[in-house]
Amino acid sequence: MGRSFANINIHIIFHVKSGGCEILEEDLPKIFQYIGGMIRVLDGYAFMVGGRTDHIHILASLPVSVSISDFVGKLKSNTSRWIKSLGSRYRAFAWQEGYGAFSVSESHRAKVTKYIINQKEHHQNRSAQEEYLHFIEKHRSLPNTEARTPSDDQP
Repeated sequence: MGRSFANINIHIIFHVKSGGCEILEEDLPKIFQYIGGMIRVLDGYAFMVGGRTDHIHILASLPVSVSISDFVGKLKSNTSRWIKSLGSRYRAFAWQEGYGAFSVSESHRAKVTKYIINQKEHHQNRSAQEEYLHFIEKHRSLPNTEARTPSDDQP
């Protein structure tokens, strides 16, 4: 077995640092494009990059050779440095520490893509903080993960 294969689709969310400068609306498209390019440089595949002036959503397939933590860390440090190069307005720009990473099955990829595309409309009803807490609560409600054997299901 000479090559490794993994189909790891991840919905990543991270926010602009509190107290820092938000991204200007008109700069969002070029920042999304840059993030997509950085994902390719990191050997990932960007299905969709979007968000708002205070946070970013990414749906990407990660390379088999990099941990999620390393991938997001490299992505955030490189994009932060690049955003600062856009002008003096962004001199104090920084991403918050941490991120959210949520697995996405192939059958839900189109739904998550649509969700990312519709961020502007979506955030008319819910703040970025409310949305993030909703994601965490939704994914915390996973079923009991104790090891089970087929005999556990027998009457």
